[in-house]
Order: sequence, then structure tokens, then C-alpha cells
Amino acid sequence: MNKLKRLTGRRLLMLAPILLSGVPEYLLAQGQWLPTFEVVPSGEWTAARLEDGQPDIQGHWSNTVGNQDNFTDPRGGIPGDPTGAGGGGAAAIGTNNPVGDRRQRAPSRVSDPVGGEVPFQPWARALQQEFLANFFNPTKEQYIEPLARCAPGGPIKSLYWHGYEIRQYPGYIVFMFNSSSRIIHLSDAPHLPESVSLWNGDSRGYWEGNTLVVDVRNNNGKARLARTGEFHGPNAQITERYVFANDGSAYTYHATIDDPEVFTRPWTVTIPAIRYQEGSPLNGWHYPAFAAEHDGDELINEVWERTCVENNGNHGKVSIQ
Repeated sequence: MNKLKRLTGRRLLMLAPILLSGVPEYLLAQGQWLPTFEVVPSGEWTAARLEDGQPDIQGHWSNTVGNQDNFTDPRGGIPGDPTGAGGGGAAAIGTNNPVGDRRQRAPSRVSDPVGGEVPFQPWARALQQEFLANFFNPTKEQYIEPLARCAPGGPIKSLYWHGYEIRQYPGYIVFMFNSSSRIIHLSDAPHLPESVSLWNGDSRGYWEGNTLVVDVRNNNGKARLARTGEFHGPNAQITERYVFANDGSAYTYHATIDDPEVFTRPWTVTIPAIRYQEGSPLNGWHYPAFAAEHDGDELINEVWERTCVENNGNHGKVSIQ
């Protein structure tokens, strides 16, 4: 665990701030992604705790600066989109079109290096460009977007696909995504044997004040980071830091990927997230929708089951009858 703590001590880039509490409701209601966000600082946890001492972070969450169309330009759409809409069929919802000048759009998800580009080795950059060039006409199996087949999104991409739920239990935390779930063990027990590889990896974590620090190993390397084809290899070590605001409204996710087989240096992803609660404005594409059920006087909120759960939903657009 000491090695993990050393790795998570890297300096993280502070992005241009905007107060999430001041986000106009119409932006969230229309599913429009924000151009910037506030980075939650690391510090002490002063809010509610669970019986086992964990900070209470349970609830429904979603990111705010764009979906998974474009990794380094989250509001820019997919280059080469034959529809000209920057998102294929999903653009019909009106949320994935490129927004204004690049300088006015959200920053790259790559916060380090400061240029916002993934530091691929030449062979890996060529493969990423091949994936991108064939996204809209996948003539080979490897060109098919894994999420199109309801495969798990991987430990990083799952945080900006659809909304998701976090639940906590003594000794572990569960993320419930649209196409998978992920367990973070709060333990310094050894990782799974190297012969075992998983879509969402094997996670070991601990709390450091308001920050959940997680070491992710045993990735299978099959998940893409976006429809623009970015990826990491099966031997990548991912060090995650989830930094939660004490008022429970937001958290900032930082993930440092160390994979010398694919990249020229370790690099960092930064993703903002806000909590959705009863009464939050609806966002038909990128939020954990709430279905209201009653058990006596208690209102129960559950995420709607989407297409990848039981194949019984209209993907991306769900309505209450």
C-alpha cells in the first residue's frame, strides 16, 4: 500500500473553475455538457460516515462535461462522422453536436500532459487512428465499439457513459453501471493472480480523508476510452483518486495510467461528477433516471433498467408511462 500512496502523490492539474451549484438547470435538463468545472480539493472528510467509518458517498452520479464520443474533445463529436452531427444516431437527441470554437469547449479529459493528448507510442497512436477511421464502418471485429455489444466500459470510461449508482457495504464499495458493475475492495490484500483479467479490472482501495484511493490491476485491455479509439493495454496499472466534496454535491476523479508497453510516460485523466437526487432536472441521455416507487411512506429511487441490463428499454431515451 505504501507504493500506491507514493504513486498517488503526483501533482494534478487544476482545471478552470465553475461552481457546479450555479449550473443553470436548463443546461442539465437539455443534456448540454458544460465547458468547464471546479476541481474538488483533497482534504479532511467532515460529513456523514457509515457505521464502518467510511465517508457516506452513496447515491446516483453522472459526469458533466460530455459523453464518450470524443476523449480529448468531450463536446466535439466524433471526427469523420458521416452524418455531420458529431455523434451518429445519438446526435438526434441534440446533445452531441460540436459546440462552438474548440477554445470554448470543455477541456480534454487528459489533464496531464498539459497539451491534452494521450502520450501514445507511435505504434499505439497508429492503432488508435485505425480504430477511429473505421468506427462508422467496422469491417473487422476489432473495429466494433465494445459498448455496442453491451460489454463493460472499463474502470475509466464507465464514469462518463450513462449515470451510475454507488452503494457501500462494510469492506467494499460497489459501482452499478449501465452495462456492468464494479467492486472496490477496501483492503490491502493481494490482487488476483496475473492469469485472471477483467473488463473492469481488480480494485484495492483505501480512504485518505475525503479521497478514495484505488489501485486497479488485472485489466483485460479490451475496453476503449471513447469512440475516438483511445485505449490502454492489459498490463496497465491505474491509480485512481475520487475526491468527494463534503456537501455531497460533487466529486472529481483523477486516474493515472502507467503502461510503458503502450505509452511513452504515465498520464492522467480528470473527470468531474455531480450527484443526482430526487427533484434534480432530467437529462434524457446522461443521467441516472429515477423511477418513483412507494413502500409505505418511503420513496424508493431506482435507476431505470436500460437496454444493456435486460434488453427491455429504448436505448438512451426512456420515459415513464
